[in-house]
Amino acid sequence: MAHSQSCMVSQLQHYARFNEREVELLNTLERSPEDIAAGEDLWREGDSAGDMAVISKGWACSYYSMEDGTRLILDILLPGDIAGLREFAQSEHQAGVRTVTDCTVCRFPYRHLTEVFDQSSKLTRVIFAAAATQQSILVERMINLGRRDAATRIAHLLCEMYTRLQRMNSNMTSQFRLPLSQEILADVTGLSAVHVSRTFTHLNTEGLARRYRHQVDIPDLARLKEFAGFSEGYLGASSVIDTRQ
Repeated sequence: MAHSQSCMVSQLQHYARFNEREVELLNTLERSPEDIAAGEDLWREGDSAGDMAVISKGWACSYYSMEDGTRLILDILLPGDIAGLREFAQSEHQAGVRTVTDCTVCRFPYRHLTEVFDQSSKLTRVIFAAAATQQSILVERMINLGRRDAATRIAHLLCEMYTRLQRMNSNMTSQFRLPLSQEILADVTGLSAVHVSRTFTHLNTEGLARRYRHQVDIPDLARLKEFAGFSEGYLGASSVIDTRQ
């Protein structure tokens, strides 16, 4: 996969600049593209683990199934994200991964990532930085569930999605695509689907955010961030990795 086509390279360049050799090493993780329809599981919690997957195109989510049949969505995976990174070296998957939209994914065994580590100390640091960011997102999700009301939960999630998408597209406007159903938004925020709908109505009335179908419009991002108490530091600082080998 060419450098210009690799969402993973674009994602990881948030942490460091790469030379051609480093790009080629990363591209070895995206050599087996597989098209998967929306709503399909890459794996479920408890499945035998030994591989990860780059989300090359489309959106997916990691989730945990509760005993009562409900689920808690732990993270939304965007193009360029590595599914299963938090579980590196685990014998079983601790969370399931399901496609939200039609996706192209590239699975690779743990040993391929180890081979990248063996050949580049910089990429080792970058991958660990990406894993740390995923863990920080998980912690922030816990704070969202335990310490924020419905309106600030939704507002905070919108700020996070906007920030993560903007890193992939610096030309983003106030309007962006958010292909998450009412049910998925409910499972991310720990609310009911009805409560999600009411909350968006409230945010619209307050002029903070408008949602229609799979489009979101944020008229004043700074105002929405202030309302949500959003600080993007947990998403990882830009260029944190020393460019030297």
